[in-house]
Amino acid sequence: MRRLFTAAAAVLLATTGIAGFGNPAQAAPPPDGDFQKVTLNDFPGEPIALAVLPDKRVLHTARKGQIRIHEPRTGRNVLAATIPVYLHDEEGVQGIAIDPDFSRNRWVYVYYSPVLNTPADDPATPSVNEGNAPETGTAADFAPFKGHLQLSRFKLRGNTLDLASEQKILQVPVDRGICCHVGGKIDFDGQGNLYLSTGDDTNPFASSGYTPIDERPDRNPAFDAQRSSANTNDLRGKLLRITVKPNGTYSIPRGNLFKKGTPKTRPEIYAMGLRNPFRFDVDEQTGVVYMADYSPDANQPNAARGPAGHGRWMAIDKPANYGWPYCVAPDMPYVDYDFATNTSGQPFNCAQPVNASPNNTGLRNLPPVEKAEVVYSYGASAQFPQLGTGGIGPMGGPAYQYDRRSKSPTRWPADFDGKPLFYEWTRDYVKAFTLNDDDQVTAIESVLPSIVFDNPMDLEFGPDGALYVLEYGDGYFAENPEAQLARIDYAPTNKTPIVKINAEPTVGSAPMTVNFTSAGTVDPDGDALRYAWDFDADGDVDSRHPYPSYTYTANGDYRATLKVTDSTGRSASAEFLLHVGPVAPTVSFVTPTEGQPFEFGDTVNFEVAVVDDSPVNCANVEVSYILGHDQHGHPLSTTSGCSGSITTFIDPGHAGAENLAAVFVAEYTDADGQTGSAEVVLTPAAE
Repeated sequence: MRRLFTAAAAVLLATTGIAGFGNPAQAAPPPDGDFQKVTLNDFPGEPIALAVLPDKRVLHTARKGQIRIHEPRTGRNVLAATIPVYLHDEEGVQGIAIDPDFSRNRWVYVYYSPVLNTPADDPATPSVNEGNAPETGTAADFAPFKGHLQLSRFKLRGNTLDLASEQKILQVPVDRGICCHVGGKIDFDGQGNLYLSTGDDTNPFASSGYTPIDERPDRNPAFDAQRSSANTNDLRGKLLRITVKPNGTYSIPRGNLFKKGTPKTRPEIYAMGLRNPFRFDVDEQTGVVYMADYSPDANQPNAARGPAGHGRWMAIDKPANYGWPYCVAPDMPYVDYDFATNTSGQPFNCAQPVNASPNNTGLRNLPPVEKAEVVYSYGASAQFPQLGTGGIGPMGGPAYQYDRRSKSPTRWPADFDGKPLFYEWTRDYVKAFTLNDDDQVTAIESVLPSIVFDNPMDLEFGPDGALYVLEYGDGYFAENPEAQLARIDYAPTNKTPIVKINAEPTVGSAPMTVNFTSAGTVDPDGDALRYAWDFDADGDVDSRHPYPSYTYTANGDYRATLKVTDSTGRSASAEFLLHVGPVAPTVSFVTPTEGQPFEFGDTVNFEVAVVDDSPVNCANVEVSYILGHDQHGHPLSTTSGCSGSITTFIDPGHAGAENLAAVFVAEYTDADGQTGSAEVVLTPAAE
């Protein structure tokens, strides 16, 4: 089982680079040892987003469509629904949020990729992937891959998300079958307006890490971000703001970027010029949107193309254009580039940007570029050295709202009141920003540096004042070993029990008697413990013994749960996933092999071996090629079959990057619903 991490060192305050830091009158925040990280779900699938309910249940999503609920009363993690989704590249379930009036209306909002009739790979043709959109062709060639992402809301009835109750609110068009940037976060302001962030839906890999503005007439439009982020008549690459009505339709609140009825604009747009605004949070007290925007991949600036990759964090308090794909900041333009002739033009005018792309359906003359409050690159920042160095994966987190009336024993202290959190997916940390009255960052402090944040995917403060964290872990498009849903409590005087669970045997068919053990379970304070076992996840306590046995009378998949409560009422739980019946298939790569050298553009032959206790159906073997960069990856191609070939993406944008690899992932689901997988990482050949 994975570890429960507790704090062990003081919060480190940065003292250089930003005025106002290191003030002797500034009180030091509580030490890390006053906090505790408690695992809520050690098996969350491929984690994407979370939302904490008023009763402290936690909704959390997996990209392949699963919506789960952590139930603190029993410690269970219940599958609330599985939404059918389209899964090519980064598509799937994205954002989730609850209605501001959830306690009365029970609405849950989800942003996801509906299946539609998009072409899919045919296992009978292993040398061709019909699910990949063509990179060149005609409008007729690209038309089958036109799709959309869906913003909908559903009723939550108990622990079940009622898919039949769906109200479809808004659709965002996308070009399917080709990578990247479709993620969307959902949040609400204090007036009940809904905010949705959308990616630029643009392939960045043929732009040398700079701006993707390929206007060639036979090129797939997905290579031109001018059609989306810089298009005033398109919902992609934007922050949208709407007011949802009781019947699921919506109106436009006053104060968006374009007044309703303005030709060649969409009135839903609040901010534009965004590349991949994966995470943001609306401060309910001030209405300011704390948003982060992902960077392109160039490691170095190029006078003929533009600046290196930069991540951005902005405090959005008014409608604005943040410049992508023309500018990083008002003084940091990209250079116009003709992909047909491979020649550079002039730097773009950030004060008066012009969208002259033939793929643009909106206004030609755009609003001036607004500067983000924080801009940083791969190396050390002179202005913000506290952000460190490494990959660029910025995430805009919530601002803590301290409630002195709260009686919650886990609420965070007032030291963090009003400070928006900033977390870095590639650098595995969380920071707290102190802002002045103009929303400028005046101080940056590390948040619980001794507590592990392993590729933090989503953060949210719950009604109990604790911080809920969804972690992706290290790996690509799967449930990684480190993936988990956790809660970080402020617990200076009393800690929650640390729960361990194990069982044997773990292989067999019904009837199967399993011996469970809680060995290793402890209370940090030495409190007496009470045990509650639920072997079949039905919500009822089956045993209160620390070392019980249970006989499973039917084959199936079970999540045995142990909830442990100390004498002060603090509780934690752990689960043991058990399959009773035929064993899961074993999947391995015959070829390629781990570390095998290759060059981008090579066609790599693959052969997958599957061992199962029932006949193997090769049509159910799915092989994905993922471009690995630092600690993240982009799925670029998926095909089916036990053998075949995949052409690795020719990627000049990453050619000079460090930590670059090709990742092949094979997955097989057998007739019993059991799934096995394997992964190999190929290494670019040395030049």
